[in-house]
Amino acid sequence: MSEQPAANYDTPWKEALQQYFEPFLSFFFPRVHALIDWGQIPEALDKELEQILRQADSGERVADKLFKVWLQNGEATWVLIHGSVQSQSDSDFARRMYQYNYRAFDLYEQQVISLAVLGDQRATWRPNKYSYVLGGCKVFIKFPVVKLLDYQAQWQDLEESTNPFAIMTMAHLTTLMTQGKPQRRQQGKWDVVRKLLEKGYDQEDIRKLFRLLDWMMTLPEELQQSFEEQLSRYQQERRMPLLSHMEIRGMQRGAVQNAHEWLLEVLTIRFEVVPPEVIEAINQIEEVSILKQLHRQAITISSMVEFQKLLSYNQTDS
Repeated sequence: MSEQPAANYDTPWKEALQQYFEPFLSFFFPRVHALIDWGQIPEALDKELEQILRQADSGERVADKLFKVWLQNGEATWVLIHGSVQSQSDSDFARRMYQYNYRAFDLYEQQVISLAVLGDQRATWRPNKYSYVLGGCKVFIKFPVVKLLDYQAQWQDLEESTNPFAIMTMAHLTTLMTQGKPQRRQQGKWDVVRKLLEKGYDQEDIRKLFRLLDWMMTLPEELQQSFEEQLSRYQQERRMPLLSHMEIRGMQRGAVQNAHEWLLEVLTIRFEVVPPEVIEAINQIEEVSILKQLHRQAITISSMVEFQKLLSYNQTDS
């Protein structure tokens, strides 16, 4: 059996936030959700977020999102979500929360709500504030935090909830707990997908969420094929033609295409012009894990020339 590919947490969470921002706040941060006038459509500020991150000393940030919202009193404000959805803790996380908050406030001179999602496996790691004192000057920020690991004890509630982030949380926790255990990952993936099909979502939401789960809960090729066959049999037995084999394969192809687009978007924001040969080289990469790594490097790399060297190394290595 081939080696289990690395799980992809960041980009499915980022896309889920883009697609389901209101359910995200309703599920994880109901106090913030209650402040917002949902009659006015929130604006995703991806380019503005890139500017904030570019000016801050940051590391992992693929799952971050910035939204402009309107409060119940009619005022506009910013909601900055910083996610550590990898399976390890990060000693600089709280400092980056502070950096991102003051950068956003400085750029827009508007109040900023900073929220954190922690997806690691260290139960005691719960950073929720950052401060320092020097020469009588004190700086302090405290921010709400959600620890996905806490939902392990609320599994039945997750199974019964129709909020999309109940499914995302189940998928995330199952993926964490099956690292290095591909057969268990396959069974866990099937359990989560079956719950998705049984929750009563409309067909469009099923397709969107299935694509995110399939993207996150990576399997070796032979187990992925077995999973797809199991899914096809399940739908045939219950006469639920929600996802055809071609659609499943098409969604996987869509994950690669999205990764291409996100990488090129970051390069365009950073350097304005992306040479045609770079675009062609990126579009030839079919491994989401490689595109994900290049995406991270593109955020902090100093020049297009250095990025082209990375691409050349990737092509030589492959």
